[in-house]
Order: sequence, then C-alpha cells, then structure tokens
Amino acid sequence: MGIEAQRTRRGWNAGLAVGWRALWPLLALGLLLAINIAWTPGFAEIKWQDGRLYGAMIDVARNGSVVMLLAIGMTLVIASAGIDLSVGSVMALAGTVTALLLATRGWGVPAAVAAGIGAGAAVGVWNGVLVSLVGLQPIIASLVMLVAGRGLAQMLTGDQHVRLEIPAFEQIGTGAIRGVPTPVVIAAGAAVLVVALLRATALGMYVEAIGGNPRAARLCGLPVHRVRLAVYGMSGVCAAIAGLIATADIKEADVANCGLYLELDAVLAVVIGGTSLRGGRPHILGALIGALIMQTLTTALQMRGVATEHTLVIKAAVALAVCTAQAPRLGRGADA
Repeated sequence: MGIEAQRTRRGWNAGLAVGWRALWPLLALGLLLAINIAWTPGFAEIKWQDGRLYGAMIDVARNGSVVMLLAIGMTLVIASAGIDLSVGSVMALAGTVTALLLATRGWGVPAAVAAGIGAGAAVGVWNGVLVSLVGLQPIIASLVMLVAGRGLAQMLTGDQHVRLEIPAFEQIGTGAIRGVPTPVVIAAGAAVLVVALLRATALGMYVEAIGGNPRAARLCGLPVHRVRLAVYGMSGVCAAIAGLIATADIKEADVANCGLYLELDAVLAVVIGGTSLRGGRPHILGALIGALIMQTLTTALQMRGVATEHTLVIKAAVALAVCTAQAPRLGRGADA
C-alpha cells in the first residue's frame, strides 16, 4: 500500500474513532430518556407555572448543572493529562467564603460572589503550581487539596452550617431566567465560553498537545507551565461557581456535605463524554452529555422509588457499559 493511501486510511480511521466516541454518549442519553418517557409516569411532563418551567426533565437539567460545571473544568484538566480530585472541596470552600461574607460581614452579593470564585481560582492555581512547578503527580496534588480545602472550610465556620436568607443570592440556585432555571443558564453559558475559548484561541491546541505528549510540547516551545496553571485555575473557577449554586439552593453553607463525592461524578461524566484519561483532545459537549446521563439515571431511579444504595450500583453498571462501548477495540478502525 502506498504512503498516500496509508495516510488516507489513517485519517478515515481517526475520524471514525472520534465519531464513535461522540456517538455513544448521545445514544446512551437518548435511550435513557426514551425508556423513562415510556416507563416512568410523569417523566415527560413539562408545565409552565409562575413564570418558569417545571417537570422531571427540567429537574434533570437543573440538578445536573452542578456536575456539568465540574465536568467542564475537569475536561480541560484531564485533556492536559492531569486530574483534579479537589473540586468537591473547592465547592465547599467557595460556598463557605461567600456565605460568611454575606451573613457575618455584610458584604454585597456581587463582591461576596467574586470572593468565593476567587477562592476557587486560587485553589485551582495552587493545584497547578504543585503539578507543574513542584512536580507532584496530579492525583497526589489534588488529593492534598481535597482534604485541605474542606478542612479550611470547616476551620472558617467552626464546622457549623452558615445559614443565610438573601433573596438576591438565592436566585443563583433557585431562580429562573425567562422560565429556564438559573443554574442551567449558568452551566450553558460556561460551556459556550470555554468552547469559544478553545476554538478561538490557541488554548485548545496547547491543551491537546500537552495532553498528548508533554515533553514534545515543551521541546516545541509551548508554554506548558502556564497552560497547566490556566486549566487548573479554570477548573477551580468552575467548581467555585458550582459551590455557589449548591449553597444558594439550600440557603446555607454545608461544609460537610457540599460537593461530597461529586469529583467522582465529574470524572465519570468526562470519561463517558469521550475525553481520554491519558490526555488529548477535550470534548466539552461530550462531558455535558455524560453529566446529563448520570443525572437522568439518578432522577428516574428516585422517581421509581429505588433505594439509594441500589441507585449507586445501577449508575456504576451503566457507566461501565457506556465506557466499554467506547473502548478502542469496539470502535471501527480505532486501533488500526
């Protein structure tokens, strides 16, 4: 076979592999929705009341918006051959900082929200420093902050809940914009912004190059350290916004439970969405679909009265099935 024919064949194989990865999450989400619409009473019902939309599928999007935000930041980190297991603790820390400033310091909502997001960004950048400049393994660096971030939040509050009744802040978690829940609008806006940043700037190319081969990227003169600081910082920002939504939704900073175990859901959503844990091309849309898959399954099982412990096992089985279907040996020509 000639060189040109081999190149053409590799190009077709690569295209098919990418298409295969994008197809499976959509098929899984479509199948879950179809099954629930057919077998779960009231799942497809959507109604307009008091100027906003209500229904099970609206709840899926609203409740899944937190994991969507985490998955957006996590996609960038994983695509750069890293991982951020501290996002749940960053949620707790950002919510705590904002709630304390609102409830005890009398700050205005915009300033307190900015401080909470700034705290998340600072933790994210610190993770990047540990990984890129100090040289720690990403899993170790983020595990350190997983413990330290929640511990810092508990120190700030004395391990107590911080209650707040501030309607302007509560709109972040419980409000609606033209009938659509505010958390959904925020998650969608964040996704559009990140996708535009990846496509309109060199960041997307840098992330993919660094994730594919960090040493080669460094030898080519790419700003590896700065890119890693940027993606970890963006992950911290996304986690902080998710923490503000969770805090506003329940009207308190719950340092013990806010974001607990959600880092695992975020990683799972990213992997289901087609981004390789070994690094490479980031798939933001796929990560959003992965988050919706997990939330759709959770909501449907809750509506059918399935016990929580059974729900966790079923979610794990579905995730395994989707990820197995995406395996290279099952994709046509993926490893040819």
